[in-house]
Amino acid sequence: MLLTIDIGNSNIVWGLFRQQTLIGHWRADTNPTRTAKDYGDLLVPQLRSAGRSADEINDAILCSVVPALLPVIEQMAQDLSRRKPLVVSSDMDTGLTLHYADPRELGADRLVNAAAAYDRYKTSLIVVDLGTATTFSVITGQGDFLGGAIAPGLGTGAEALSARTAQLPKVPLAQPKTVIGRDTVSSIQSGLIYGHASMVDDLIVRLQDELGQRALVVATGGFSSLLAPCSRKIQEVRPHLTLEGLELLHRRTRSQTGI
Repeated sequence: MLLTIDIGNSNIVWGLFRQQTLIGHWRADTNPTRTAKDYGDLLVPQLRSAGRSADEINDAILCSVVPALLPVIEQMAQDLSRRKPLVVSSDMDTGLTLHYADPRELGADRLVNAAAAYDRYKTSLIVVDLGTATTFSVITGQGDFLGGAIAPGLGTGAEALSARTAQLPKVPLAQPKTVIGRDTVSSIQSGLIYGHASMVDDLIVRLQDELGQRALVVATGGFSSLLAPCSRKIQEVRPHLTLEGLELLHRRTRSQTGI
């Protein structure tokens, strides 16, 4: 089975695929001080609790936006799969034509998400990844990756608000019952949730205007299920798009190289 690993700024998400089917997914917090063994010791019990075994893993692929953790997780994946894992880069055949000034600067997660979304929908797309950062990636119907936008994420905004104000508490990130908050907690929740959704919606409109056509809007990332119901522009939610994209790139790369 294939182990897919998405190394993000806040969390590491791993998924287990049998052929093209995601049969399990787990997460751990991103901690650069942990060793390859530490992360293996986190993953193996998670696999066991789901009735799986690390012995079933025979290959791995990963993408990372945390350079310091890349060799650590590479080693963990190699220890588990007994094979050198694939690491996503802009040099891979993603099925897209990259129109980015320097493709090496493109976040691996954005590249994976764009590849997965285009492979699934084969149409003009705006992929919104709602994580530590909120990123927007624009893809044409011909598979041209044009670029996009990067903004602070919902959680990042919430942490900054509580850290930089004397009287505003840190609140649970949940959709309030009304936009008009009746107390401090619901007022903060309204500003954070609906404010972020409004930012997302307005930027989608601006991206579509510049693109010159309407595009299918697909959301993914840890906050996608929370924010999508508050958005007027998000049309599809695929929480595991990055894992799906990793499986796609693994299949595409291994079949081409035969390695």
